[in-house]
Amino acid sequence: MKKIVASGKTIDDAVRNGLTQLQVTEDRVKKIVLEQPTKGFLGLFGAKEAKVELELIPDPVLEAEQFLREVASTMGLQVNIDRKHTREGTFLAVSGSGDLGMLIGRRGQTLDALQYLVNIVANRYSNSHLRIVLDAEDFRERRRKTLEDLSERLAGRVIRTRKEVILEPMSPHERKVIHSQLQNHPKVKTFSKGDEPNRRVVIALRQ
Repeated sequence: MKKIVASGKTIDDAVRNGLTQLQVTEDRVKKIVLEQPTKGFLGLFGAKEAKVELELIPDPVLEAEQFLREVASTMGLQVNIDRKHTREGTFLAVSGSGDLGMLIGRRGQTLDALQYLVNIVANRYSNSHLRIVLDAEDFRERRRKTLEDLSERLAGRVIRTRKEVILEPMSPHERKVIHSQLQNHPKVKTFSKGDEPNRRVVIALRQ
């Protein structure tokens, strides 16, 4: 936690001076008054300025971004992080030089693990639950399109062979993509079976 001591003729002045030093707004700090201002003898001699201690309240997402940069650095990667807020939560898109595939991993497994850790870091500093979605090189969108195409092909196979298809184990997010893509299909249905992390989607004929 970053702390500074600031002074000023009044407590408000001291707080403003401290906020200027920290370059943050007042809602980002905790304030403790260390010394009240005194005018001194005849308002001239022995006067003391007000002193306040300002403690910076960490920004949960900034802390998560810093953690992500540190992890990338240990992998020899320099990354840029673009942040945007969506209905699903805060979206962090990672770009940069080097092999970002290291951050993605096989079928996004490393990316999912990093997303889990980033959420832990952010929520450690947040009073309310935050959801952060992590992406790199548009992997999430490319993977979603791949899964949607796969689900349509497998639905066609189920209709032709009249036998259900069991997919490989997937994360909850990827299973949701399959379910959403086929939820209104007139001839097939989907459901999940098994326990995490080996839970799988099943595509079967509608009865």
